[in-house]
Amino acid sequence: MKSIIEDRPALAKQVAEVAEVAGYLWQKGWAERNGGNITINITDVVDSAIRNLKPISGRVDIGKYLPNLKGCYFFCKGTNKRMRDLARWPMENGSVIRICEDCSSYEIIADKPICPTSELPSHLSMHNYLIGSGSTYKAAVHTHPIDLIAMTHNPIFLKKDALTKLLWSMIPETRAFCPKGLGIIPYALPSSLELADSTVKELIEYDVVMWEKHGVCAVGENVMEAFDMVDTLSKSAQIYLMAKSMGFEPEGMSDAQMEELKVAFNLPK
Repeated sequence: MKSIIEDRPALAKQVAEVAEVAGYLWQKGWAERNGGNITINITDVVDSAIRNLKPISGRVDIGKYLPNLKGCYFFCKGTNKRMRDLARWPMENGSVIRICEDCSSYEIIADKPICPTSELPSHLSMHNYLIGSGSTYKAAVHTHPIDLIAMTHNPIFLKKDALTKLLWSMIPETRAFCPKGLGIIPYALPSSLELADSTVKELIEYDVVMWEKHGVCAVGENVMEAFDMVDTLSKSAQIYLMAKSMGFEPEGMSDAQMEELKVAFNLPK
């Protein structure tokens, strides 16, 4: 059967970027077994032929009313699918879904009836918020960076912006390329609506949110941008943990130095 991405360069490019990032997540050790998820809003590259495709699944309830997603299309990693396989065979380990007219259910339209990630409510809630706020962000990445998760096991780092300021101070690039910092969400059951609601609340202030003892979610213009923010934060965490393993508390950049960066790069916080 011909894949939906064949003869559609714009759509194929976006799916290829998802596959590339999936490979990076696996290589970094952030995607054990079927860990982590990626969704991307592909509505802008969907043509009339795709819009007329009949569903290959029944309607599936999302569990939430998401009015801004009516008629939208998403490419999603499949549930129980591995990032290392998504990297090699994206259309065999992910699917294209269409949000139904009721704004609270979806149907799979291509290529295979592979159920999307179990954390779809969180992902779609993020996309619904982004569209509603006028954002141009289209990608959401959830992954399990070892260093960042380890830091959430220390209550000191769970206080608002405590981890943000620490990570910003480790290397100038983190302050420059993750200017909104890192939001913290207290532990909640994975895949729960509670987690979805908390994530959306944090996105009002942050582009990257940390799920305590679980992982991070990042949103961006594209999947590569979302990955890059997590990668940059992880580098800062590694610098901090390396210094601690050498027996000293890293000095970090001073408040004055970080303020200098804020002015130089015209940063929001």
